[in-house]
Amino acid sequence: MILLTGGAGYIGAHTAHYLVKEGIMPSDIVVFDNLVYGHESHLPKGVFFIKGDILNRDEIISAFKIHKISSVIHFAAYAYVGESMQNPYKYFHNNITGGLNLLETMKDFGCKYIVFSSTCAVYGIPNHIPITENETIKPINPYGESKAVFERLMRWYDEIYGMRFVSLRYFNASGADFGIGEAHDPETHLIPLAIRAVVSEDYTLNVFGDDYDTPDGTCIRDYVHVTDLADAHMKALQYLKDGRPSDCFNIGTSRGNSVKEIIDIIKDVCGKTPKYKISKRREGDPPRLIADSKKAQEILGWLPKKNIFDVVSSAYEWHKTNLEGVMR
Repeated sequence: MILLTGGAGYIGAHTAHYLVKEGIMPSDIVVFDNLVYGHESHLPKGVFFIKGDILNRDEIISAFKIHKISSVIHFAAYAYVGESMQNPYKYFHNNITGGLNLLETMKDFGCKYIVFSSTCAVYGIPNHIPITENETIKPINPYGESKAVFERLMRWYDEIYGMRFVSLRYFNASGADFGIGEAHDPETHLIPLAIRAVVSEDYTLNVFGDDYDTPDGTCIRDYVHVTDLADAHMKALQYLKDGRPSDCFNIGTSRGNSVKEIIDIIKDVCGKTPKYKISKRREGDPPRLIADSKKAQEILGWLPKKNIFDVVSSAYEWHKTNLEGVMR
């Protein structure tokens, strides 16, 4: 069976649905989530759900005792960069200590495969664009640091216990599928916030800086559709089951869009320009973050199928029928 920690969250739930769509029986999927940010209602019917917290090792052990877990996809983590700067303990405690609880339990039960939800934040402000997996690991916030530390921990568990891993360093997960969209609380991601600025008369999008060294002065990011991201997890798990060695892969489209370009695309999709204002830069925002995903394409056989218009269109279609999600 496959255990999805944090599997009721935005990316985790999409992955659960995608695995079922691709032929995995729902009864072979176990979702372990504390529901702080996840929603049990977002899961496909027939999967096993366990409400539990990775900080409580007894709860993880219980899940492994009840179900014969052969592999893990590990999503469970706190993931707000700004909050991590205000409360680093929360991020180090949950993302590292909780992760260690998971690794120790996997070791004790002989579970040898883990796919890890990592992040491009491990690179900090990169020296080269597009970013390859050879870029120096130098995170600039506790969130990125917590992910980088866990990657190093997995390497030791591989060397000592033969527990093989794939670390997927996401770029900007976006879009909607399976009736699930972005409704984080608080919401910090550009696309849902820009859509909010279309559908709500009372909300204006903050554009943090328009004086960066980019063609239009606004930051450029690589937006990957969440279903393509789910596909990467499935391919990474198969890669491990095929006996391949532990490795790290960037998961992005290798294309970038600036904040102003996203605003223009939303105008084209929605028929209305999002209301926005220029605010001062946020500390630590790199001008460009674009993935070089050739390694994932060549080794995992992964290729993003959806473009930025698919991302925005799917997000807008979801928000039109789930306005309470975007109005938070």
